[in-house]
Amino acid sequence: MTPEHVQNWVTNHPLSPIHIDCAVTVMLKIIDGKCKMRPTEKLVMALLYDCVKHLPGQILEADLHPLIATARANQDDEALKNLIYEKRLMAETAISRPVMKGFKAMIREQGLLERRDTEETEA
Repeated sequence: MTPEHVQNWVTNHPLSPIHIDCAVTVMLKIIDGKCKMRPTEKLVMALLYDCVKHLPGQILEADLHPLIATARANQDDEALKNLIYEKRLMAETAISRPVMKGFKAMIREQGLLERRDTEETEA
């Protein structure tokens, strides 16, 4: 999957502000090493994040984006890892489980990610 493909998907499937927050939360989980998605799915989710990070969310603050950019570039910084961990927990607490599950189901149904058996674990 290419950045252009993901950008086309976003153009044809605009995300709501809460779904922007979900994409940010998944990015935090990827950086923190807590995302249970397949490696190829993590790549797609990082591309999705890159396509929507400029859009406003509903709950999460925009100040997360510079932190995410720094963390992606400096993955060995222990203090930064701890901060990402705290921000991930905050984001996961702010977004209800049903909202996050609905987001993941929607991006699968809309063709961004492959459909999965319900027994498989995800982000």
